[in-house]
Amino acid sequence: MKNIPTLYEWAGDIKTFEQLFSRFYEKVLKDELLGEVFKNMSPEHIKQVSHFVAEVFGGDKFYTLEDNGSHAKMIGKHIGKMLTEEKRQRWVQLLLQTADEVGLKSDPEFRSAFVGYIEWGTRLAVINSQLIENPMAAGEPMPQWGWGETGGPYIPNDN
Repeated sequence: MKNIPTLYEWAGDIKTFEQLFSRFYEKVLKDELLGEVFKNMSPEHIKQVSHFVAEVFGGDKFYTLEDNGSHAKMIGKHIGKMLTEEKRQRWVQLLLQTADEVGLKSDPEFRSAFVGYIEWGTRLAVINSQLIENPMAAGEPMPQWGWGETGGPYIPNDN
């Protein structure tokens, strides 16, 4: 049986994610569609997103331990932002462009998993941005993303 690395291990290390999101948010802040959404982001935003995605991809508990974060806290950051599909698509487009520019692994298996997560996560962000209360309980576990597929159809919480 082969020892299959996590997506995090395959991508590199925490510096890989920090570089990706640092360069990405430079583009976002200059973007005519997204700049307004992120102009007041906290100084910790880039680090927290880097840590969150790295942890979801199988890295250490960077977000939950270093940033005192949780999945519910990340969901909560999107509540009431009223994000649109157009903004979501631009966010994805800029992130994938940045991934190529910084040399993120581009093999089909990794990129498929990466794009799958980005699509899943950004679509959840848009859904949650239309809400006025966080639908996620504080103790919900962090998502874990691997080389496979998602766990079935999306069914919103009935909370």
